Amino acid sequence: MARDTREIIKKHNIRLTKSLGQNFLTDHNIVKRIVDAADVGKNDLVIEVGPGAGSMTVELAERAGRVVAVEIDKHLIPALSDVLKDYDNVELINADIMKVNLKKIIDERLRNNSDGTAIDTVKVVANLPYYITTPIIMKFLEENLDIDVMVFMVQKEVAERMSASPGGKDYGALSVAVQYYSKPERVFNVPPHCFVPQPDVDSTVIKLSILKSPPVELLDKDMFFKTVKASFGQRRKTLVNALSNSGCFMKGKEEIKQILESMGIDEKQRGETLTISQFAQLANVFSQK
Repeated sequence: MARDTREIIKKHNIRLTKSLGQNFLTDHNIVKRIVDAADVGKNDLVIEVGPGAGSMTVELAERAGRVVAVEIDKHLIPALSDVLKDYDNVELINADIMKVNLKKIIDERLRNNSDGTAIDTVKVVANLPYYITTPIIMKFLEENLDIDVMVFMVQKEVAERMSASPGGKDYGALSVAVQYYSKPERVFNVPPHCFVPQPDVDSTVIKLSILKSPPVELLDKDMFFKTVKASFGQRRKTLVNALSNSGCFMKGKEEIKQILESMGIDEKQRGETLTISQFAQLANVFSQK
């Protein structure tokens, strides 16, 4: 079975679409390491976003119980269909992942695979286009899906932001959001020469182990994320100024000062110094008053 990305591209005369951010992996050892990171097995339903030339899809198909590969580029479907023709456990969907009903896909396919083995775990594996990385990841996180693990290839800087700790320059709203839903772990870096065409940035494979329950208790989830967003909305501003200038809360600067003081937070602190627990505590106070 064809595994070499360059051979697949040549055989099917594939023309990569720059507007879709297509950078195909050419190093099969990297492909194997990505699938290893997800610990894919016969009891898994795997959703792959952007299968591209299909080299990782083949690796997934040989290990997983069932694979659903969602590809937006209709020009890649004939090549993918050919590459995957020997695998009856792969379903290819030509669609925009941002418009797909993920819950329906998962619910309808959590049955049995071709071997009759029960599939009881859902995983997501993808080499994501860098221009739409964050929206795709947040879609999977926010839709309350029955997913255990997600392994993504992303731009190195994005992986650093997702896994950042409070106090650092990389820590921001994305860090808090990802860590509210999952435990992120940077697995390994991938240099540009492992892709065709070569991107201008380094890449990182990151593993998100989905939490069974959030790490904090919230009175109002929407208020929590509103508080986080407002806190990072003006990074150079102190926390009290960022919150009071956001227009998101029915509270004046003095009242916000008092709330922060009651929590033991210095009004001159900035949003990037707060832990998820502190954001939760702050949001819960806003929800009550």
